[in-house]
Amino acid sequence: MRSNPHAIHSQLLQQISDPTLPKDERARLRCQLAKGLEDVGSFETAREAMGELWAGVGTRPVLDELGEATAAEVLLRVGTLTGWLGSAKQIERSQEEAKNLISESITRFEALGDVGRVAEAQTEVAFCYWRQGSYNDARVWLQEALGRLPPDTHNEVRAVALLRLAIVERSAKRFHDALRIHVDSAPLFQKNGSDALKGKFHHGFAFLLRNLGAAEKRPDYIDRALIEYAAASYHFEQAGAAARYQGCVENNLGLLFGTLGKFREAHEHLDRAQALFTGMKDMSRTAGVDETRAKVLLAEGRINEAERLARSAVKTLERGGEQSLLAEALTTHGIALARGGDMRMALPTLKRAVEVADNAGDIESAGLAALTIVEELGKYLSADELTAVYDRAADLLSRSGNQELKDRLLTASRNVLFLIGEHPTPPTWKGFNFYDAILRFEARIISRALAETGGVVSRAAELLGLKRQALDSMLKVGRHKALGRLRAPIRPRLKSLMFRDEVDCAETRTVVVLYVEQQQDAPDPALAKLEEEGWSVKTCSTGAMALELLSGGERFDVLIFGYKLSDITGIELIRQTRALAHRQRTPLIMLTDYDVEEDALRVGATTFLRKSGAAASIAETVARLLARKKGRS
Repeated sequence: MRSNPHAIHSQLLQQISDPTLPKDERARLRCQLAKGLEDVGSFETAREAMGELWAGVGTRPVLDELGEATAAEVLLRVGTLTGWLGSAKQIERSQEEAKNLISESITRFEALGDVGRVAEAQTEVAFCYWRQGSYNDARVWLQEALGRLPPDTHNEVRAVALLRLAIVERSAKRFHDALRIHVDSAPLFQKNGSDALKGKFHHGFAFLLRNLGAAEKRPDYIDRALIEYAAASYHFEQAGAAARYQGCVENNLGLLFGTLGKFREAHEHLDRAQALFTGMKDMSRTAGVDETRAKVLLAEGRINEAERLARSAVKTLERGGEQSLLAEALTTHGIALARGGDMRMALPTLKRAVEVADNAGDIESAGLAALTIVEELGKYLSADELTAVYDRAADLLSRSGNQELKDRLLTASRNVLFLIGEHPTPPTWKGFNFYDAILRFEARIISRALAETGGVVSRAAELLGLKRQALDSMLKVGRHKALGRLRAPIRPRLKSLMFRDEVDCAETRTVVVLYVEQQQDAPDPALAKLEEEGWSVKTCSTGAMALELLSGGERFDVLIFGYKLSDITGIELIRQTRALAHRQRTPLIMLTDYDVEEDALRVGATTFLRKSGAAASIAETVARLLARKKGRS
């Protein structure tokens, strides 16, 4: 049976109005009422519910004659509301003020030994950092809060912390980490009785799936996102949530339909979001709708309208402290200016986006803004300026887990090479040679790749988007022999120690790996690592090709299967492989980011690795499996 939030609020108001109520008890009830209103997004009403205890953002709460526990609770509620209201109204330094008040509550709760309240307060501090774009700080606070909670206790606080951790990872473009959190925590939210919390879970999951669907070109994720948005709307309605959360759903649906090219539907959703946020006088989210609509208008080719709205969003967001939102709006504004031909303003706008995001600690957004300069303005920049901007984008995005950004960076590197050759800006044309200029720039890029990878050719080739053999040839006998000094010493091709006869160590043989994975345009780090070890790797891209090889008598020491093949799944390929008598004991690794570990192990996989981190561990895993096999034989 769902509780009626309106009935609860009415009951609390009636209790608060009792003139005989002790001051401490009235303060406690006010905090309880404010917390309920805050949960459904009614922040201004929650401020009013605090009554005589708090006059509003910028003032301290009145703690006179309150017990220590009640005073700590008042500080927590006031600090949390300062963060929310400061965001909505774009009040300068409001997030710092909120953090100070909440930190004061943490000190008091710790003295009282109230673990649950300390953890709750830590999640609120984390969200202040998140609003400012300081994702690393937010992550640390949330992980500390989760680590503080004993197992199977304080489940609502745990759920909120997990939900916010997923938001932080999504904002940092670590989409697969956010996906893992959502999947792992889903049972916790299903058991929770709060419709408001369930609505936030489904809304966050939908937004994540939209991002993943766009980044990985997964229409199934987009379809699932629509279902999750519908679930979010249902739970928000059941919770009696304020229009704020419904507005967030409408805004994100507008972005989703804009991504799909369904512009009429996109604007309909954005119109509803704008009406809701304007009615609440939520400046931050109204600016967010303007920025989203600008992105949709850019996709439609309506450049002037997009520029006007993006400029309006920037002007609003400059007032508050939410630097990541400001950086995103600046990037959108810079794109609109560039496409409208206003190069004089486009470059400083995008450079400012880089600096704002970088100063906030939002490295991904800073890298994206720098990459946008290369993409939108590259042909207008001098050779030195272009290479400097590209180098900064590459540096900022070097640790990105976002494949879409990495693909864009690779494309940009090729465009930079072309553009440098097109206008090398020599001091004089006398003696200038076009092909020498190209070679010089090639050498610069190759030198940087080798420096960043410690001279390991296979890894440098991966950064450059080249085959290892092609780069190796350039450095040995090709046009960049002079750079051969930068490569790491060439190690002898490794032989498998697992097959060495302990009596006659001269007899060794090379490990043979069958690697089954769907063909990809981008370099495969796991495959590169296997080849770097000197092992013989045979690849095939379909289950049919793999089964034809496996049915024969060719020796394979290790089998590595991806999951999503063009004809069958990796799970089915494992099942059919294990049906072959001579392949039943061959070590077999399922290598994928799909959550199919349990199914893979059940049908016969020896172990499971996530592809996103496989480059660092796959060689060690293969060696361990072969050593284990040797030990059994």
